Amino acid sequence: MTTKINDIDEIKRIAEKAARSAGKILKDGLTRDFSISYKGPVNLVTDIDMASEDLIVNIIKERFPDHLILAEEGHRDGEGSGYKWIIDPLDGTTNYAHRFPFFCVSIGFEADGEIVFGMIYDPIRDEMFSAERGKGAYLNNKTISVSKAASLSKSLLVTGFAYDVREAARNNFDHFYNFSLASIGVRRTGSAALDLCYVASGRLDGFWEMNLSPWDTAAGWLMVKEAGGNVTDFRGGLFSIYKKEILASNGKIHDEMVNIIQRGIR
Repeated sequence: MTTKINDIDEIKRIAEKAARSAGKILKDGLTRDFSISYKGPVNLVTDIDMASEDLIVNIIKERFPDHLILAEEGHRDGEGSGYKWIIDPLDGTTNYAHRFPFFCVSIGFEADGEIVFGMIYDPIRDEMFSAERGKGAYLNNKTISVSKAASLSKSLLVTGFAYDVREAARNNFDHFYNFSLASIGVRRTGSAALDLCYVASGRLDGFWEMNLSPWDTAAGWLMVKEAGGNVTDFRGGLFSIYKKEILASNGKIHDEMVNIIQRGIR
């Protein structure tokens, strides 16, 4: 199955409609009380997550009823179309639950097993990141590109910690320590999707994280690639959104980042 250009145009239109509509739910939700429940000791979900996901799925299904849905909060709809929407209705839920203004909506579109379009919307800053395979990456319709940092020692990095950080044997603390010593600094923002957008736009130079899910990276990894960066697994091999680890950079510092991670794994 080949994705026709007119299909992509309509997919982009629906993705933007869904992302902006969901973003309004997120932004408005900060002004009122909302419920918080726990999927794990440090894994939160709010009723805003659920409302955002329901809205996104409804907008997509109204236009594309036969498309598959893979969304964080439980929607698993459709089969056999070859097209799949991969959705994080609120990436940065812990931030959101504390009213810390760093979160987003992330929507990736997969055709025949390949991500061909991604859109990530930050409603607080009204920043819409988008990328289409082979056609570049954009922020509010202006082309973006990765940074020119040529060495790890001159780079600002970002990472995150998985929800099983308290009990997992591999918990990212060793990597955090090693990268902190090797770079200008390491940030921990709480939204993997926005972290990838910030690498794509040159605000940050590199990102790594483990134990992620497809909705965390489906749109963001394409953003980095289309902005001229590199995305691999921790060994520098082929990346897949269905794997649990990601290493993204401007490309110039990628080998150094791989070496640091491998040193920590040994």
